[in-house]
Amino acid sequence: MISADASTTYCPKCRARQPDGANECVRCGIIFAKYRPFAMRASGPSSAGSFTGSEWLLAAKQWLIESDAAADSFTLVGRAVVFLLLVWWGWTFIITPLETNYIGESFLHLINLPFHEAGHLIFTPFGRFMMFLGGSFGQILMPIICLGTFLVKTRDPFGASVSLWWTAENFMDIAPYINDARALDLMLLGGVTGKETDGHDWNNLLTMLGWLEYDHRLAHLVYDLGILLMLASFAWGGVILLRHYRRLSR
Repeated sequence: MISADASTTYCPKCRARQPDGANECVRCGIIFAKYRPFAMRASGPSSAGSFTGSEWLLAAKQWLIESDAAADSFTLVGRAVVFLLLVWWGWTFIITPLETNYIGESFLHLINLPFHEAGHLIFTPFGRFMMFLGGSFGQILMPIICLGTFLVKTRDPFGASVSLWWTAENFMDIAPYINDARALDLMLLGGVTGKETDGHDWNNLLTMLGWLEYDHRLAHLVYDLGILLMLASFAWGGVILLRHYRRLSR
């Protein structure tokens, strides 16, 4: 809860006016220390429930960074170890060419695979196209769900930054699959290549779209997007670690 002035405060969720010193909302019952999604205007609720650019920026800062309240040294050391491991591992993915399929041969590919296969099953009711797309979508959706859970449920931005790293890795993991849409040389789950079957997901998807000739371009676009997301995860996690260290230094 943020004071609008010396005597007026508003709930960040339902925007109800609050008595001085309140720890939870008198209307919706949220605990202010655990719920700080939006800054409150000094004039109270904005017209039509809209927010200015500065309010959105402040809200993003609160969600993505300031909601982290960890201040113990044990957690900092653990986070630092995880962060350095992910930077080292992620950097090896970034500097390795897409065509090597290095990322697809890592053990993380085996972790992503169940979510890929589950995606096929989940999206099968939505038609043949979505069934093919569901595999790749499923393995990207899982880390995104984890990211949202860390931010909204557990208020753990550092955990969310790790989930963003995982999301990035999944984009990079899918790229060699897309790149193989015409060649069909990659070994599939059944121990055969796409040439020995009726193709694979991205061969079918791009054929249905009439985009098969763009497989390499699309693969590099997806791979580059993964690189950008991975770099963003480095920056996000690094900022949180720095703030954590500064809290301990005070």
